[in-house]
Amino acid sequence: MIRPRTGDFFYSGAELEIMKEDIRMFRDAGADGIVFGFLHKDGRIDVERTRMLAEEAGSMQICFHRAFDMSSQDVLTAHLDVSTVPQVTRILTSGQSPTTASTGALPQLRTLVRTAAHMPASATILVGSGVNARTIGPLLEELLPHGLREVHLSGGAWVASEMEFRRPGMGMGVGGDGEWGVWRTSEERVREVRTLADVAWTEFREKSKDRV
Repeated sequence: MIRPRTGDFFYSGAELEIMKEDIRMFRDAGADGIVFGFLHKDGRIDVERTRMLAEEAGSMQICFHRAFDMSSQDVLTAHLDVSTVPQVTRILTSGQSPTTASTGALPQLRTLVRTAAHMPASATILVGSGVNARTIGPLLEELLPHGLREVHLSGGAWVASEMEFRRPGMGMGVGGDGEWGVWRTSEERVREVRTLADVAWTEFREKSKDRV
């Protein structure tokens, strides 16, 4: 991910130069793809800067990340803006909701997936945030018929730290339960979601054949 800092997605000129240099390093190292996103001060998709960094990326695939979900624009307008940059191959989104399981997320995602499926030149909708073994079933049941083909998840969990001394009231990390933990991707969690997704895809294909 090309991101010089935490916080919002309106970057200074100096931060933009850092992002360009990071992209060049990934490109020269042979990376397959990168992730980034830009917004204007008013929350609109910054197409100009997106295009600028896309040119730096060369042949690498580009995913416009969840800055999309922080946009002031409705999902269709934001999608159209991002899609004006042909190098962007994916848009990572939870439908402008905290997670894919949030109230109101599915209708927005359905609109995006359906629209992208009927626009050959548009970026693929990569659905993510809150995707796990509990949520993947309803998500795929709803969105596969509309053209969803990709999902994103971290598959992560907090693992207890081996640190023995823990100064009371102090912290340099994320705070809360994660302050003295280590975030790690769980192979078991990822495999579980992948298995459920494969089953859902097979069932969807079989139902599609029956309707033909």
